[in-house]
Amino acid sequence: MFLKEDFMKAAVIGMGYVGLPLAVEIALAGIDVIGIDLVEEKVKAINAGHSYIGDVETDVLARLVRNGKLSATTDFSVLKSADAVIICVPTPLRKTKDPDISYIISAVEEVAKYLHKGELIILESTTYPGTTDECLLPRFEQSGLKVGKDFFLVFSPERVDPGNKVFKTKNTPKIIGGITPACTKVALDFYGRVFDRVIPVSSSKCAEMVKLLENTFRSVNIGMVNEMALMCDKLGLDVWEVIDAAATKPFGFMPFYPGPGLGGHCIPIDPHYLSWKLKALNYYAKFIEVAGEINAKMPEFVVERLDLLLNEIGKPIKGAKILILGVAYKRDVSDLRESPALDVMNLLVKRGAKVSYNDPYIPKIDEPGHKMKSVRLTPSVLSSADCVLIVTNHTCYDFKKICDGARLVFDTRNATRGIQSRTRIVKL
Repeated sequence: MFLKEDFMKAAVIGMGYVGLPLAVEIALAGIDVIGIDLVEEKVKAINAGHSYIGDVETDVLARLVRNGKLSATTDFSVLKSADAVIICVPTPLRKTKDPDISYIISAVEEVAKYLHKGELIILESTTYPGTTDECLLPRFEQSGLKVGKDFFLVFSPERVDPGNKVFKTKNTPKIIGGITPACTKVALDFYGRVFDRVIPVSSSKCAEMVKLLENTFRSVNIGMVNEMALMCDKLGLDVWEVIDAAATKPFGFMPFYPGPGLGGHCIPIDPHYLSWKLKALNYYAKFIEVAGEINAKMPEFVVERLDLLLNEIGKPIKGAKILILGVAYKRDVSDLRESPALDVMNLLVKRGAKVSYNDPYIPKIDEPGHKMKSVRLTPSVLSSADCVLIVTNHTCYDFKKICDGARLVFDTRNATRGIQSRTRIVKL
């Protein structure tokens, strides 16, 4: 079994929002790291010491590359010499809301080609409970090597929160669940060098479920508060005031906030992995399904509300100039994945609105059905818009100045809290 000093080289497959920050932390712990990604632009950027991930500082990456602690390649044959391999590839949903683990399977096939004695393999990609022992283990054991003796296999869920200034990769507690106790022990030895706190659980399936519980908890509670926003709208109440008042209770309440919809790589997707798995066991996950329906309807509610606001000033939505502020899925990040802004834009365009956007983090959108460039946020751009729609509340925005320069502001994030302006400001 490995001792800590035996880890000489690690390989991280997938150099995205999870993989690159993790590779940097492993290298900072003194272990040589090779990042593997099929996107050549990412590989070139890393080898040039340039970070394309907001949570990774370019000067830190550049120093590690310069000192030979971190490099990147598209060639999987480097796995021959890796003591530890971490898989951090995407796990999207198919259009049918079924899990797509094809990226995991492709990575596993490459790892299996170069599997050798003493190797530690860690899956970090979010997936349904049972994936590690049902899909990964049988493929690796085809080599004739024995898990827990010849190689070590674990699941350790990523807990990345892009843009979080307090909790980053290193100081976020790390969950580890091995196929065998020996697998867990080896992973503890390895990740104990990298993370401030490492928490073992009884199995890989338990670790997989931990991740899904975390994000299902958020999805269900956001769905509940989004429905509360819909109800407050019917009752003529300010949902933000209601939440603020409820949050003064020092026990038994945790504030969640409504918005134009869910976005990002986890919360809109992960609960469906659990729901799909349970359907195979003839169990219907009611909370997950209902929350998903409510959250998915929020972009439509935003557009319906905007239509009514425009009607009140005698302006039809068809032909109206709508300026969207912020298209990233959350503030202060450059991540567009699953952003509700895309759904809002699509619904507005279908109704004939003339849509433009500003987002300092996303200079252009090149998505199917959306090919646009961010406009400069000038006084004339603000004043010429029939409505400024705040979808993402980046902290760099001067919302007071924005409100004063606009004709009408529809704020879906409570970004204008406390602002007094002659301009009409309407909140979700």
